Amino acid sequence: MKLSPLACAVVALGYGETAVAFTSSQHSSSRLSGANFGTTSTVLRSSSGTTSSTKAKDLPDYGKTSVDIGTHKLEKIDKWRRRDLDGKSLVEDTLTEMENDQDFQRTAEKIAVVGEKRMSIEERTQRRRALDSLGVPTFNQFLVAQGAASSPVLHRRDAEVLQLNIGLYCNQACGHCHVESSPLRKEMMTAETASQCIELLKKSPTIHTLDITGGAPELNDSFRLIVSLARALRPDLKILDRCNLTVLQEPGQEDLVDFLAEHGVSVVASLPCYSAENVDKQRGSGVFERSIAALLALNEAGYGLPDSGLELDLVYNPLGGFLPPPQESLEAKYKEELEENFGILFNQLYTMTNMPIKRFADFLYRRDELKDYMDLLVRNFNADTTKNLMCLNTISIGYDGKIFDCDFNQQLGYGMGSSEVHEGGKTVFDVESFNLKDIPIKNDNHCFGCTAGMGSS
Repeated sequence: MKLSPLACAVVALGYGETAVAFTSSQHSSSRLSGANFGTTSTVLRSSSGTTSSTKAKDLPDYGKTSVDIGTHKLEKIDKWRRRDLDGKSLVEDTLTEMENDQDFQRTAEKIAVVGEKRMSIEERTQRRRALDSLGVPTFNQFLVAQGAASSPVLHRRDAEVLQLNIGLYCNQACGHCHVESSPLRKEMMTAETASQCIELLKKSPTIHTLDITGGAPELNDSFRLIVSLARALRPDLKILDRCNLTVLQEPGQEDLVDFLAEHGVSVVASLPCYSAENVDKQRGSGVFERSIAALLALNEAGYGLPDSGLELDLVYNPLGGFLPPPQESLEAKYKEELEENFGILFNQLYTMTNMPIKRFADFLYRRDELKDYMDLLVRNFNADTTKNLMCLNTISIGYDGKIFDCDFNQQLGYGMGSSEVHEGGKTVFDVESFNLKDIPIKNDNHCFGCTAGMGSS
């Protein structure tokens, strides 16, 4: 072997490591064997310790490593689990971002001046003007013209899903939120209203799913009461928790995952992307990191794992005025990215079309994109979605006990049995059960969001 005159040294830093030193040599060649091995300045020191006075008894951990090196494994260091976030609230960060968000402040100031009712009416008028300029009739007339309905009035079926919005308080303030939740919203369902909802559930055997939403529903005092009563009443009932994930780290929620698992609650979690930039842009700074930590905590409890019986589904909605990608292919991409980069497993991904109401409607209007978005929804009308519209088999209850056809009508103030906006309508204290098929469904121009692409129900 011809040795380079370049000096090179590898120094052993701990016992048991082989030290190899190459220094300049005048020899043109040498063989690393026999007598010739020592004639060069190349030194290979064995770890046998023959030149050392150190004894094995002086090295307390030496010799403990198994010679079955095929069984040696490196423990995975998961920086994303972030147990240090448990019990640390996101609320202060959210409030700071809200204070610095000019669009949010303008909307809040307008609501304070004109009121929620007038804001909903103005929003409806803006959508109608956009559709008029496109030559599009009312939603119900459009359904008839497309052959998707035999009459301008949709008829309710047996109630199968009971959706409870138990409060608008949330530790986040997402830019697309059609509920306009935030830490500033203090409206919450009372224990009396919650108990009445369970009483009506008892009298409504056709309902197979209880869908609990908010806000962050888990931060409502009635959340665990509702879950416990519903599970005791109906062991077969499917209970959904619409979870923003970061709520798992809020103070007082350290045992939330265990509570959900113990009561067999399925988690439907919002995660609008598998990248930090897009999630934080839509949901707030630091939300992605917290969401990943929460998903890992859910996986640790068995959620999303094969044959665990604990369902973990994710929900995607677009950042802007465009339709979601195909659900099946996007689900495959989510599963690939989340498992490969974070070791996260989940069951299904649902893609949702953004509804042109509330914060998202404001977003479109400020960007002068409302007309284009309404045109997008109409151009991509899918008659198949009309067979499974939320309003056909869902009863939606507001935090104050008012009854609505769907969650979107709830936020617009279209109460069941009322022709006014944010006024009147039936409450859970006015009915004997959730069998309300005789009450007509109220549709309006925002309903094009539920029939575009794969829909939003």
